[in-house]
Amino acid sequence: MSQTPAPDESGHPSGFTHLDDSGAARMVDVSAKGVSARTATATGRVLLSAETVAALRGGEVPKGDALAVARIAGIQGAKRTPDLVPLCHPIAVHGADVDLTVADDGVDISATVRTADRTGVEMEALTCVMAAALGLVDMVKAIDPEAEVTRVRVEEKTGGKKGDWRRGD
Repeated sequence: MSQTPAPDESGHPSGFTHLDDSGAARMVDVSAKGVSARTATATGRVLLSAETVAALRGGEVPKGDALAVARIAGIQGAKRTPDLVPLCHPIAVHGADVDLTVADDGVDISATVRTADRTGVEMEALTCVMAAALGLVDMVKAIDPEAEVTRVRVEEKTGGKKGDWRRGD
């Protein structure tokens, strides 16, 4: 049995914007917010064996061009975020750049997603990185069953009511 938090001055239970007055999950109404240009950048890594890194560098992954597949998977992930994250608003993704850099111990992924909408694109950027990472893992799993996705995080965002933010570390 869950308890409903007491409403704050805005009427939301204890300031939880994704809960209604009874404590049930709800999608926040952003219709009164202004449209603004917004971006978010997220990063992540896929740790790989030396053999897999060599296969990527030599274009010898048995399934084909793993980096191209990962890039497309990332873009698709950004566009499909509200289908995967339950309370995420469907927004127009106006651009998604996915950069994959092969390092000696794996692949670094960076994704920047852009929109002009009423809510931010942090979830789209994170989903973009995760989808790219999963696409890459799928392409190399036959030669590297120990591939590991790690350090997925938002690095910065621009626009919106709260303005710009950049990770401090």
